[in-house]
Amino acid sequence: MPGSDLKARLAVFARESGFASMGVCRPDAVPELAGRLEAFVAAGRHGQMGWMEERRNWRGNPAALWPEARSIVMLADLYTPHADPLEVLERPDRGAISVYARNRDYHDVVKKRLKKVGRWLLEQSRGEEIKVFVDTAPVMEKPLAAAAGLGWQGKHTNLLSRDLGNWFFLGAIFTTVELPPDTPGRENCGSCTACLDICPTAAFPAPFQLDARRCISYLTIEHHGPVPEELRPALGNRIYGCDDCLAVCPWNKFARDAQEIRYHARDDLDAPELSRLAALDDAGFRALFSGSPIKRIGRARFLRNVCYAIGNSGRPDMLPSLGPLLDDPDPALADAARWAVARLRDHAA
Repeated sequence: MPGSDLKARLAVFARESGFASMGVCRPDAVPELAGRLEAFVAAGRHGQMGWMEERRNWRGNPAALWPEARSIVMLADLYTPHADPLEVLERPDRGAISVYARNRDYHDVVKKRLKKVGRWLLEQSRGEEIKVFVDTAPVMEKPLAAAAGLGWQGKHTNLLSRDLGNWFFLGAIFTTVELPPDTPGRENCGSCTACLDICPTAAFPAPFQLDARRCISYLTIEHHGPVPEELRPALGNRIYGCDDCLAVCPWNKFARDAQEIRYHARDDLDAPELSRLAALDDAGFRALFSGSPIKRIGRARFLRNVCYAIGNSGRPDMLPSLGPLLDDPDPALADAARWAVARLRDHAA
């Protein structure tokens, strides 16, 4: 098949560049993509993520994003944690930060690698073109990765692999080079419902479906303003993202450790003290999270999450850390601080 040798050599180079797996699909490999996205948006399950609706024509049709593309190269980059991320949930005075956000922003790391692999492909294919995408473009990486044979979308809607588990980032290289596509991944969840059962907020209306409006990752990262009061206790001490559904997947027993040192948890972001985080001013926030994806949400939203966690801690001795935030100019942060104070006082009564 034309391009088979080039594809094989590309896969070798991708692994030498640090990627754990590579697959190829056509831009039109998932014809049902647009319909699935339309249904998701129509049901309002995207919450405040208006960008999903605004650019859904491209997001649901990769061929429309770049009509000249003939192949999509999907790549997986491992960030497997070295310790169980659920352990910090038993330490109420500490904050639980999602594994992927405990060090460098993965967008920068993955994009640099994608460009390296893309340049190699161009060197082997004179006159061709590439475009690289990492999460921020209107590309639905997970269904495309499944179509490229990297795995399948599990009942928690994240990508799963028999060889890698589910701790990996995805990147895409769109190219005008004709490469033979891979066989799509087959679903292998069986009767397991571990990811659905552990979700603290019941964010999965059904297997393989997600309602972002109830997802802790969405609520702590994308959601502007106050989190609905009925969901706040379920946040526990999760202050940025949530790994529960990923952490319990049995396929992780086959996962390899992440080799990229920039994905290893920084000491100061591995279960940080909530009271110290609550004391951060703007300069302190920017300094602590320089180069981290957490910096993107800003101090006010992050400290809003910290206040919810303190309120859920059951530790009245942490009340003093909330005092300076009660009159914060950000309404959602001040509201969160007041809620936390009331909750801790109720606990102490």
